[in-house]
Amino acid sequence: MSLFQQIFRRKSVDDAIASAAHTDEHGGSLQKTLGVLDLTALGIAAIIGAGIFSTIGTASYNGGPAVVFLFIFTALACGFAAFAYAEFASMLPVSGSAYTYSYVAFGELMAWIIGWALIMEYAVGNITVAVSWSSYFTSLCESAGWHIADWATIDYVSAKEGFETANGLLKAGTSMSELTSSQLEAYKAWTGASQIGPLRIILDIPAMVMSILITALVYIGIRETKTAGNLMVLLKMTVVVAVIIVGAFYVDTANWHPFVPNGFGGVMAGVSSVFFAYIGFDALSTTAEECKNPQRDLPRAMVYAIIICTILYIIIALVLTGMVNYKELDVNDPLAFVFERINLKWFSGVIAVSAVFAMAGVFLVFQLGQPLFG
Repeated sequence: MSLFQQIFRRKSVDDAIASAAHTDEHGGSLQKTLGVLDLTALGIAAIIGAGIFSTIGTASYNGGPAVVFLFIFTALACGFAAFAYAEFASMLPVSGSAYTYSYVAFGELMAWIIGWALIMEYAVGNITVAVSWSSYFTSLCESAGWHIADWATIDYVSAKEGFETANGLLKAGTSMSELTSSQLEAYKAWTGASQIGPLRIILDIPAMVMSILITALVYIGIRETKTAGNLMVLLKMTVVVAVIIVGAFYVDTANWHPFVPNGFGGVMAGVSSVFFAYIGFDALSTTAEECKNPQRDLPRAMVYAIIICTILYIIIALVLTGMVNYKELDVNDPLAFVFERINLKWFSGVIAVSAVFAMAGVFLVFQLGQPLFG
């Protein structure tokens, strides 16, 4: 076999299924414990995260109440992608997701490239999720009166760069009160950190601890991961529904006029944050070998998750833009913000707790997808 033939050799559908069956016969297969309800919950866990607790605010600020149309457009686009994943998952009910699919369709070289791309997607994506989770968790601790040292809630590079920027501004005559919150945080972390020689001890301890605990949970087994994921989804779905019910009593329809304040361009300005909100449904395809009936359950779960999350996104967007004017929603925590605006601070605290579990659920699904290639 020539080098060209080797790097472009393909695995047939029958060979891929036979390989999984061979592993099953020799006791090395994954446990087939996931049903359609479990898969749908995992899909919701991945999708309902930063999108509904953070980026929906920016999208609403850009598009106004008409942002609901953007959620519909994005759901349709993701739906077509989900159907493609579901078709492949039905044909190849084995682990590997797009890696296995490309191995069969295009050959080993393309599969190798896509496999590494997927690993980077989940790894880099989870770094962002972990840092975001740490920010929510730290804020929650602060509101409860528990202060975590600044050097223990930021990464080394961000602290160093932020300190250099802040220090330069201070030398130029800027006062401490004029620094941004991120610059001030970095400055305090850098100056307050202990040193070992020239190295300052700075690390995001909450993000590290959460990453270790969830990775350990995924390592223990799919049953435990499934249970934890279902509990997280139940909690955040309860809070989201509560937000809709409570917020509905404070909706002022005058805030919906004009419905498209910035035109179609304003609606589309939030497309990146809205697409980001839907990322995660594809991770379900990595669990094909752990499904009881992947040909039936995976397609259904992907579609159910997208439909449920789209409905929730649309209703939440309408409630948010009805409770306050869309111009006020350019904040990192829009759900907590709107309830603080109507003097329901206790409820914003409930949302903050839910956000911590929501982000952990996203991390759980992406971490589950990491080892399931090939």
